[in-house]
Amino acid sequence: MKINFLICALAALVPLFTGFIWYGPLFKNAWMKEMRFTEENLKGGNMAAIFGISYVLSFIIALGLIPIVIHQMGIYSTLAGEPDFINQSGDAYNTYTSLMETYGTRFRTFKHGLLHGSILGFFIALPILAIQAIFERKTFVYIAINVGYWVVTLGLMGGIICQWF
Repeated sequence: MKINFLICALAALVPLFTGFIWYGPLFKNAWMKEMRFTEENLKGGNMAAIFGISYVLSFIIALGLIPIVIHQMGIYSTLAGEPDFINQSGDAYNTYTSLMETYGTRFRTFKHGLLHGSILGFFIALPILAIQAIFERKTFVYIAINVGYWVVTLGLMGGIICQWF
């Protein structure tokens, strides 16, 4: 299975756009209050570097979502190490080809990727962010704002990858 870098690049834009809305019109005031930020605090900084690094990290997230939202990657990874698979021959490759012809498009929808991306947000992002926030003495509101962002963001990224990868 080949990696579609174009779709990953597109999915990597989602955190930037979602963040613009989430930490802008939707929750800017609440987030700033929780962070104890003022408008003055938000001025300055190397925004090109901030957005550039964020995009690169978002691209890495998109790559990591592939095996989570596309079930066919499990078939590929199970058989890819078998003899002659890489040469596109042998029993394992023939099994893979047959399975992909029959089941290659199963569960390959935006809705399915949205589900798995959101589940990832709840079961990975929530515990990680909550543990960190507890030690940083942050509030429930802080956790809810940030976890909500990641649940929505990972869901949208998963949907894009699952549907169009």
